[in-house]
Amino acid sequence: MRAGIGYDVHKLVQDRKLVLGGVEIPYPKGLYAHSDGDVIAHAIGDAILGASGFGDLGVYFPPNDPRYEGISSMLILKEIKEKVERKKFRIDYIDVMLVMEEPKISPYVGQMREEISKALEIDKDRVNVKATTNEGMGFVGRMEGVGAMAVCLLKEPT
Repeated sequence: MRAGIGYDVHKLVQDRKLVLGGVEIPYPKGLYAHSDGDVIAHAIGDAILGASGFGDLGVYFPPNDPRYEGISSMLILKEIKEKVERKKFRIDYIDVMLVMEEPKISPYVGQMREEISKALEIDKDRVNVKATTNEGMGFVGRMEGVGAMAVCLLKEPT
């Protein structure tokens, strides 16, 4: 068994959709990024790549590459899953912590787990998504940005 950790942050801005865990959430601001800015998916991708020893997200999906402009981060997760499976790794479990003041995501957690499990082709029970606030402190507390951390457990080739 291998473990990997991932982390991502993006700035909240006007005129962008808020996409988290593959789900578009109604909110007046979205996340500034080259892709759709899905910090949950990006943290998961980094965790999977880290557990497999493949480096980080920016190596494979550079923010200046026009092929990835506006791309759904669920497609990024699918590509990462295929990459690690070619090395015979199997994704066993994903745990995510989203850090943001608002909006509350509890109404969307089930759908996020579903979208992530579909992208990674794993059982929904092997994906956990939770959230917390920063209690008004820092860039998250001032609602300037959003962060996410993820842990991935990978089964090694037998």
